Amino acid sequence: MSISALIVDDEQLARDELKYLLESLGDVDVVAEGANGIAAVDLIERHHPDLVFLDVQMPGLDGFAVIERLMEHSRSGKQQHALPQVVFATAYDHYAVRAFDVNAVDYLLKPFDRDRVVQTVERARNRIAANAGGAQMESQLGEVLRLLNRPQTAERVHSPAKLIVQAQSRLLLVDQSEICFAAIDEGVIRVVTQAFEGHSKCRTLEELQELLDPSHFWRAHRGFLVNIDHIREVVPWFKSSYQLRMNDKQRTEIPVSRAQTKRLRELFNL
Repeated sequence: MSISALIVDDEQLARDELKYLLESLGDVDVVAEGANGIAAVDLIERHHPDLVFLDVQMPGLDGFAVIERLMEHSRSGKQQHALPQVVFATAYDHYAVRAFDVNAVDYLLKPFDRDRVVQTVERARNRIAANAGGAQMESQLGEVLRLLNRPQTAERVHSPAKLIVQAQSRLLLVDQSEICFAAIDEGVIRVVTQAFEGHSKCRTLEELQELLDPSHFWRAHRGFLVNIDHIREVVPWFKSSYQLRMNDKQRTEIPVSRAQTKRLRELFNL
């Protein structure tokens, strides 16, 4: 079953990357793209797509405000069609991700992973085939918005101050602030501090990221999670890309993915 999709993201590179991944599946038709929340509302009401990929962080009208606007239109009768399946795209809003998990609203973490995109599209396809849209989707999105309107401190699960890192035969308790970066290589997560290097028992970087303070740790690349307090230098690279030189002993250089370039500029006012 071919499904129609709409991509809304204020970053052209992110739109291009997601469109490429979706079109490689062969049965997803990207009917339109938008660069902001105002365009998103208009495009959804004009094209009535089966599936919308909606960036969370956009200037002006963000992804959540888009949903609020659509739900208002639906209740007032301005929107005659049921809400499409919605997939939120986010780079670093971990609180929102937890709200999505609770309410079975799907999301993609940036940088996009092809296997995760395939899984997301398959879930959406199953829901569309089961006619699980309309009122059910509106109810789920409404609950997400309700959760997000609460003070975030009341909902957050506090991150542990220390993490266990295995270094040879020892299990060391490490302050989060001491971690320079973490990297995944062939399924093994390497944790690097200024003093030593070890391994985490977490199975994925996403799992490790959930344990870390999101105000300090940033997924600069699919294979790297960095502590922004340990970035020594931002190095301009090819075609407007960047690398991060960390302050560990090796002065490790870590690439910044295209999808994360905007976040880098926001962090350091580049």
